Amino acid sequence: MKKLFFLIILGAVLAGGFLAMNWWGDGPTGEDGTVIVAEGTSLSGLGEQLREQGQLEMSPTLWRLGTKLFGGGDPIQAGEFEIPAGASAATILGIVQDGRTVQRTVTIPEGLPSILVQERIQALEHLEGDAPLPAEGTVLPQTYSYQRGESRAALVGRMETAMSDLLEELWPTRTSRSVVNSPEEAVILASIVEKETAKADERRMVAGVMSNRVRTGMRLDADATTIYPITKGKPLGRRILLSELRDPNPYNTRAIAGLPAGPITNPGRDSIAAVLDPAETNALFYVADGSGGHVFADTLAEHNRNVAKWREIRRKRGE
Repeated sequence: MKKLFFLIILGAVLAGGFLAMNWWGDGPTGEDGTVIVAEGTSLSGLGEQLREQGQLEMSPTLWRLGTKLFGGGDPIQAGEFEIPAGASAATILGIVQDGRTVQRTVTIPEGLPSILVQERIQALEHLEGDAPLPAEGTVLPQTYSYQRGESRAALVGRMETAMSDLLEELWPTRTSRSVVNSPEEAVILASIVEKETAKADERRMVAGVMSNRVRTGMRLDADATTIYPITKGKPLGRRILLSELRDPNPYNTRAIAGLPAGPITNPGRDSIAAVLDPAETNALFYVADGSGGHVFADTLAEHNRNVAKWREIRRKRGE
């Protein structure tokens, strides 16, 4: 009887040692990989998945026993996880219980038109379905995270929701100097400001000039609005034709007064904030100053002198 008891104890110790060796010992993978844990996956199902993917050698029975003895009570998370080369069963379980999911991101820069937003989302790997073409001005430029297997349409939808939320946040900041009468008009004017200057510290000033022009009935004279109906926001790649400058289409602010028919790109937070609270200025004109910014003028005579200086700068550059 004592001998039988001893053998049972010895067997249990040996089995426990074998399990421990397999549980904490190096795994079979020779390189880093990932595992995708679907919502509702059980511990048993995860063990089978890991064996199928070659990330676990132990039997499903040993895996289940190891999770009960050594795994603690934390549930496994859903998502995509990075699994390092040679990860043990213990390491893998700890990753899916307490680790961070793989973070994939895409950045939509300020002033990216919707046709290029669509192309950027369509080119992303690990997403499902086709990327829809969002309406111009409905996507908020910023960095977004996404997960493997998410639909491209869902990602675009989150970008549109972010813009809607931002407009709801910023609209109450509108001041008496603003000439826009709705969030939609704010996006239209902000899209022009976005294209007119790349300098953050100029946005409110450019918005001030544009607001003054709208208020006095002057044309905005923004080349980007002339180009938009031709390319939908993509680079024109050539000089604007005289016939295009004179075309009285509802976007061309070289030919018509007031705001264009719609946004010409997706403006960022700062440009939207600028048109809601433009600089207090009497300026009606601006032209490039040769250093990446602009010089502003209240009168046409002053503006013409600034234009002459700009042309001289370009002449010296050989442009």
